[in-house]
Amino acid sequence: MITGHRRDSVVLGTAVGIFGVTFGVLATTSGLTVAQACAMSLLVFTGASQFAAVGVIGAGGAAASAIGTALLLAARNGAYALTIGRLLPQRVVGRLVAAQIVIDESTAMALAETDEKAARESFYVTGLAVYVFWNLGTLLGALTGEAIGDPEAWGLDAAFPAGFITFVLPHVSERPGLVAALVGGTIAVIAVPLTPAGAPVLLAVVGSVAGWLVMRRGPQEGATP
Repeated sequence: MITGHRRDSVVLGTAVGIFGVTFGVLATTSGLTVAQACAMSLLVFTGASQFAAVGVIGAGGAAASAIGTALLLAARNGAYALTIGRLLPQRVVGRLVAAQIVIDESTAMALAETDEKAARESFYVTGLAVYVFWNLGTLLGALTGEAIGDPEAWGLDAAFPAGFITFVLPHVSERPGLVAALVGGTIAVIAVPLTPAGAPVLLAVVGSVAGWLVMRRGPQEGATP
């Protein structure tokens, strides 16, 4: 019998698989082969980074810009690993394997549980479900990319921006996040016509510094009698 959180994890994985199809289409229409698109999903396995890298490549950006952008977006997974470190195996090999499925969805599902055993199970079931469906979706999208034709005609090019906005919205409800988003977004908009593809995202990291400075000042101001 499938328990509630297991069912939710599988449903979530299935939903993410739809985005995997979109990624597969965009990857092949941007110049990647089916094998390259599938290898990226199998080895990189972080949707935001993959979409960003493919976007840079599709826009004619350099490989260094694509890799830098992907690494920047993937850095958040390191913070996730620190948050759920107690749920990961103690042995190095086990941690390396588990690290592959430390993503937004598996972390969120694990933190939603109050019991440590249930949290660990949610982490693994969600991570594995998303991994399987994301890669199946990538394969399906990559194989059908040529048949679909121009992804813009189907609105598939808007999938990543829409998903990214959904991811960002909870963070801009607080002042540090809002400042980081505004500063980073402004820098990126200004940099778009002046720098190569991919560079605006890398420059926008300055927004994170601004948000961090605001976060540091906040407690100090609040502590003033």
